[in-house]
Amino acid sequence: MRERIPAAGAIAAAVALIVVVGGSYFGYRELSGDKCSGQVKLAVAAPPEIVDEVRGAADAWVADGASANGVCVGVDVAEANPVDLAAALAAKHGVALTGVGGASGSTTIPDVWIADSSLWLHRLRAAAPGFTPTDGRSIALSPVVLAMPEPIAKSVGWPDKNPTLPALLQQILTGSGLRAGIAEPTRDAAGMAGLLSLAAAAGQAGGNAQQTQTAALRALASGRSAVRDDLTAKFPQATDQASLTSGLSVAALSEEDIIRYNAKKPPVPLAAIYLDPAPLPLDYPYAVMPGTDPDKTAAADSLHKALDAAGFRDRLGALGLRGPDGSGGAGFSVPSGGPAKAGAPDAAGKGGAPDTTAVDRALSSWTTVTAPARMLAVFDISGTMRGPVPSAGGASRMDVTKEAARRGLGLFGDDWAVGAWVFSTNLGGGKDWREIAPIGPLASTRAQLLEAIGKIQPKENGDTGLYDTLAAAYETVQDGWQAGRVNSVLILTDGIGNDDPEGGLSLPALLNRLEELKDPKRPIQVIILGLGDKVNRGALDQITRTTGGGVLIAADPAQIGEAFLKGISLRPTGG
Repeated sequence: MRERIPAAGAIAAAVALIVVVGGSYFGYRELSGDKCSGQVKLAVAAPPEIVDEVRGAADAWVADGASANGVCVGVDVAEANPVDLAAALAAKHGVALTGVGGASGSTTIPDVWIADSSLWLHRLRAAAPGFTPTDGRSIALSPVVLAMPEPIAKSVGWPDKNPTLPALLQQILTGSGLRAGIAEPTRDAAGMAGLLSLAAAAGQAGGNAQQTQTAALRALASGRSAVRDDLTAKFPQATDQASLTSGLSVAALSEEDIIRYNAKKPPVPLAAIYLDPAPLPLDYPYAVMPGTDPDKTAAADSLHKALDAAGFRDRLGALGLRGPDGSGGAGFSVPSGGPAKAGAPDAAGKGGAPDTTAVDRALSSWTTVTAPARMLAVFDISGTMRGPVPSAGGASRMDVTKEAARRGLGLFGDDWAVGAWVFSTNLGGGKDWREIAPIGPLASTRAQLLEAIGKIQPKENGDTGLYDTLAAAYETVQDGWQAGRVNSVLILTDGIGNDDPEGGLSLPALLNRLEELKDPKRPIQVIILGLGDKVNRGALDQITRTTGGGVLIAADPAQIGEAFLKGISLRPTGG
């Protein structure tokens, strides 16, 4: 016969059952008389390199009786790649970030996002005014440095002195044996920070800044990797000269990446080169998402206090990360030549943040240089393109458009295939368009294309036969569609839309025609660059929603160069 469980034992058993079934500490605390009541579950997302430490600290906090404003708190910490969450947040706010693809349907937006870099938050704030997270203070810090195999670093003066980025850049570009690489900067914050520093260094080349930057981007692209772990695998794996020569020589990584790499005792350790000025660090901002309810916001604030404790800093130190003030906790070992205390963001987590326009410009240039394409550029030569641009010294709209195209072509590699049309009305043969250069590889047609663009002149009193031209251009690119490239039509126009006295396609007819032509297996992007403040954006947006691509307006036509680069970056990176 089984023993009867005393009343006190029955209560204890019930408590245990609640704890097991509930899967949390809530039931025990409520029945045992703890002060908190009710429950709130906080969803936190953190990047892979820090997620276990955040989860461990959160679990310890919950086990110790986590509460906020008298409400019991539970925490669910999930791993999230920062670029995936940035894409999901951008999509939620109806914007796109330069170089960032579409959001995955499986990405869940948390209550608290710990990104690896404040760069993501700054870019989202700039693109989407409705994105207004709170807090934003750092919970950890890792400087972005240049990683070099120690034998190569010693050949350039390390550890007695740190070489400068302009000096290293010069060696990379003069074929002196330094092989550069980068983690895809549109998706990796350390790569993004390194790219920004590189752009600044290239800017010191004076009148040759653009050519220097283009050459540097192409050099980086040859050693590009999708993720940092793949990048580090390209460093020399043996000490012989052949391995040192054939392996990667230099790449932007986080300090934590180098500490973690060297902890594995590789045959060739990596040296950390600390630059001056320093690239933006990985600063792991703690951002409470907009719209989070008050109970969860209070819980998030309490959790952040737990992550400010010495115990969490020691967890970071063992991992190779510094505390948010730039100093290391227990177990942290500063790499040779590194500072005991690294520069840190200010209290708002925003110190040293770049102009987001500079970020977009650098990423647009990167995308332009590294993503091979097949493109038909279509230039508006209607009479209004003769109009002067006061901010460009009186140059005409046609002049600034041609100059933007010329500079853009200078960034395109020889693996691009580009052609050009002009359009207005009645350009011969009953058409509103005329080919001035067939689509062909720039390796053999660059000079011909530049010459043809240089000769473009507006048609006096010409109108804007946009819709017929666009349908014909789309069909032409589709007929020659090539796999493995970004196939696109680029329209450069100052027109209000379609202005064709001869009639031609209406907007509904054009949209129907594009729907008929569209083939998901052969995608074509339509990028429309509008000049001036008279552009009918509503109609153009309808077109690009049908085809894919996007519309960019340079209200000041003198700014078409930046719009041109940004427009190119709207292209997907495959297909």
